[in-house]
Amino acid sequence: MSLGMHYILRSSLNFLLVTEDIWPEVEGRLAPFGFNHIIAVAIGELYVVGLTSAIKFTVDFLVVQNKNRYLSELQYKTELKYLKAQIQPHFFFNTLNGLYALTIKKSDLAPYMVLKLSNFMRYVIYDTSKKKLPLLQEIDHIDNYIELEKMRYGDRVTSIIDINGNIDGVKVVPMLFLPFIENAFKHGLKNADQMELSISFEKKQNELIFISKNNYEEEYQSIKTHGIGIKNVKRRLQILYPKNFTLNITQKNNEYSVLLKIPLS
Repeated sequence: MSLGMHYILRSSLNFLLVTEDIWPEVEGRLAPFGFNHIIAVAIGELYVVGLTSAIKFTVDFLVVQNKNRYLSELQYKTELKYLKAQIQPHFFFNTLNGLYALTIKKSDLAPYMVLKLSNFMRYVIYDTSKKKLPLLQEIDHIDNYIELEKMRYGDRVTSIIDINGNIDGVKVVPMLFLPFIENAFKHGLKNADQMELSISFEKKQNELIFISKNNYEEEYQSIKTHGIGIKNVKRRLQILYPKNFTLNITQKNNEYSVLLKIPLS
């Protein structure tokens, strides 16, 4: 069967490709086993070998490409899972420290904080395992986290969240904005009596713009931008939106600001 296919393929290629332009002596009937016949057959064999080799190399190349793409995607998925697993206990410890501080003070807010904390833990454990969440739901979790921190710091913190544009139906990756908010609380209130925190989300065509600003005491410190939370979110952005996002973190005139732009698919 394979020999027959080989002969048919070779004969067809001889007829189609071994023309007078390639081998002028091919014109007319070729004598069996004559010089011109042997040359024509040899050229035909070269075409067969070349064509089959090209097909094999193309198939092998595509197989290798698909395998490399699969391994690359698997590596990124594994790293994303690791990054999520890394940031979960980070937030647990920080919020538990806040609860501990309230219990030491025997604050009446402690039971309310336990309720808020349980909602936040539910988000960290279950919701962050999802690929995407509605942006409105993510904003609710951010607001919940801010309320937790306000229980610790009381009147020292004022905050506002602005939403611009229609964000109904917009979905985002969980835990993408919260590390910046956590960083503001962690460093913005050191050696400062008051902190004003403003957060805004804006949908602009196929882009989501997130801005966070807070004041801090520049005389004593600059806010760290290389903690585990910030490093974590930077790496996740690189994996999720390679060369397709904007992240600007600035510290100027006692103001710490974050500008993040991500595409909406």
